[in-house]
Amino acid sequence: MHINPYLTFGGNCEEAIRAYQKILGGDIVAMMPYGETPEAADTPAEWRKKIMHARLVFGGNVLMASDAPPDRFQKIQGIEVALNVKEPAEAERLFNALAEGARITLPLTETFWAVKFGMLTDRFGTPWLINCEKPRDQAEKS
Repeated sequence: MHINPYLTFGGNCEEAIRAYQKILGGDIVAMMPYGETPEAADTPAEWRKKIMHARLVFGGNVLMASDAPPDRFQKIQGIEVALNVKEPAEAERLFNALAEGARITLPLTETFWAVKFGMLTDRFGTPWLINCEKPRDQAEKS
């Protein structure tokens, strides 16, 4: 069994998933617009290029996403996407890349459990946690 986030956007899913691919690496293995589905004839013209389903596979992880029609779109609440990395430099790279146009909740910093930890909501509205944990024995001494 695997758990993976499924993000919804209000019309900018393709832009978001392409940005995430650039930041996280991997391959976009699915990018299906509403206009290429069996329901295309019933889809308003302005919505046909919006994404019904996208899938990004990177480093053994999967991030899926879609554009939710305006009457069903809700901003993400009560959850963050956590990226756990082993190297502080990678935490910095990820945080800085996601921080472009973002609302920083907690700048990347050292905590009692992490060499680097930060929180932000990116320009697409996705909340992220970037975490580079300290080795267990080092964390216990903090």
